[in-house]
Amino acid sequence: MTFWSRLLGRTTPDRDEPAVEHAVEHAVLIRIPLSDSEFGTEAERSAIHGLADEIDGAIARSGSGEYDGDEFGDGECTLYLYGPDADALWASVEEVVRGDPRTAGGHVVKRYGEPGEGTRAVRIEL
Repeated sequence: MTFWSRLLGRTTPDRDEPAVEHAVEHAVLIRIPLSDSEFGTEAERSAIHGLADEIDGAIARSGSGEYDGDEFGDGECTLYLYGPDADALWASVEEVVRGDPRTAGGHVVKRYGEPGEGTRAVRIEL
């Protein structure tokens, strides 16, 4: 399933993917404020990409899920993490995220289940 399919809550597989039973997937969304109301500076974007590499490594070491990319706009960057357990996924990256000064003033949303009705989300201030 592609990034956009997950984001939009689509549960049908893409044409190129084998038909498999769809498991409920949790998410951790890390929202980082930028210095302007648009896309931030080139230096900010580069630094956040470095942070994303550290997050990706922490997830890989823990086996708790996957880092699925970022989105810049409207004065913030959102990093997208997915896995079967939002708590385990957050635990695997929390030290990296909280230890980085660029995340100050941001927040994390742990989403339990697919987007939509009946989904529980928890917000964590950074």
